[in-house]
Amino acid sequence: MAKYLADSLQGDLDVVLVHKIGAPNHPEFAIGSVSESGDLYRSESLSEMLLPRDYIEKQAQEEVTRLRARRTIYSPIRPPLSPKDRTVIIVDDGIATGCTILAAIRSLRGQNPKKLIVATPVASPRVLDRLKAEVDELVVLKTPLEFLSVGQFYDEFPQVSDEEVLQALTQTQTPPAQTQAAAS
Repeated sequence: MAKYLADSLQGDLDVVLVHKIGAPNHPEFAIGSVSESGDLYRSESLSEMLLPRDYIEKQAQEEVTRLRARRTIYSPIRPPLSPKDRTVIIVDDGIATGCTILAAIRSLRGQNPKKLIVATPVASPRVLDRLKAEVDELVVLKTPLEFLSVGQFYDEFPQVSDEEVLQALTQTQTPPAQTQAAAS
């Protein structure tokens, strides 16, 4: 989706590497997330869980190692673009808990973009206020009350492979535009 948006806006395409940290015995339930630079976001639900003290830090370190390895795969195509003084649109396929998108937002916000926008086709209504407080603009097409997972709103919901990301980065035009679309 980010590629289509970048192409239609004649903007640059880049990726923001973040990953959720799943709850023990329930890895799809996000209790936090981390960016490739090590910025850790802890979910509000984390305080309600009885976890070993170092669980989230240990999981975050493992994910940062994976994210940095992934960056080495993507960087030969093109080094990461600087969001400084640019309008940045973070595109996500959907937002359930908000954990990963918040890690992406905070990672980019720390790099001083001119304007930070999040665009997604579907989001849980429970996360909207938290997201609005973090970005300059939030574009969400649907906020259904019956929200169980992002995948329920797609006929097919496969993971995006590294090969697909590399292909999108290679094929996307990189004009000297002031808009950057980033996928998380």
